[in-house]
Amino acid sequence: MEDLSLSGTDPELTKTHNPYVEGLASELSAILDLDELETKIYLNLLRTGPITASALAKEINVDRAKTYRTIDKLSSNGIVSISFSSPKLCIASEPDEILSITLKKKEEEISKIRKDGKKIVDKIKEISTTDSKSTTPTFRIIQGIENITSQIERILENNTDVFYLITTLEDVSKLYHTTIPEKVKQTERNGGTVRLVVDEIPDKMKLFIKRFGASEVRIGKLPSKGRIAVSKSCPLSGKLLMSDSAVKGNLHENTDAECALFTNSDEMTNNIFTLCTFIWKGSAPVEL
Repeated sequence: MEDLSLSGTDPELTKTHNPYVEGLASELSAILDLDELETKIYLNLLRTGPITASALAKEINVDRAKTYRTIDKLSSNGIVSISFSSPKLCIASEPDEILSITLKKKEEEISKIRKDGKKIVDKIKEISTTDSKSTTPTFRIIQGIENITSQIERILENNTDVFYLITTLEDVSKLYHTTIPEKVKQTERNGGTVRLVVDEIPDKMKLFIKRFGASEVRIGKLPSKGRIAVSKSCPLSGKLLMSDSAVKGNLHENTDAECALFTNSDEMTNNIFTLCTFIWKGSAPVEL
């Protein structure tokens, strides 16, 4: 029997298990909202070409019934097509086509939110008996890297003064693949400044850091391996976000593993802002 295990020597099979492809699978999974098996099936169909569901199940070493159910789901979403031939063959849709389908779905979702969201908010306000706005200091725990970066983006797009980002070089490489660099530009258009402090910047990474777009960059000793993002001039319900660790996996891996504290407390914000200012003054400027 042909050896289809990861330890085998089939070069075609090996292609789908190298680090690059595994990273690609994680990104594809996040963009298309696919689970691990769905992504695995799609990438293998691209590799093998038209194949029966039974043969595919054997190829990827997954239960046949589970493979059938997953293919049915992918077919209904337009990611996989089924031939009219006998036996029926599974055929992967072109990547460009899938991206187009996904974008259309997302655009329809956004359009619906824009259309109905304001009406719903107005209705909620009508039945609310108290003013929902409060000056009471509060906090909440945010879980998941995408939720965390979303909050950083919101702070940046509303910031009008100094914004500190204190984190590791590895974390910056994750944040680069979000819309944070675009929001950095928004802060600068608002008249604000983004000050980035990282633990190290090898010469080969200087161009990368420059592309990240921070107004000023320094290398310094970090208080932890976590991430601090803080602004005192952001008109939002929260201006300080601190993550427990900024080095767990990549943006599309272990997405729920990271947690962050998000607060509107002026006292806590001022204290951390002062700490960041102290770190900034003790850090070395970098020419990019």
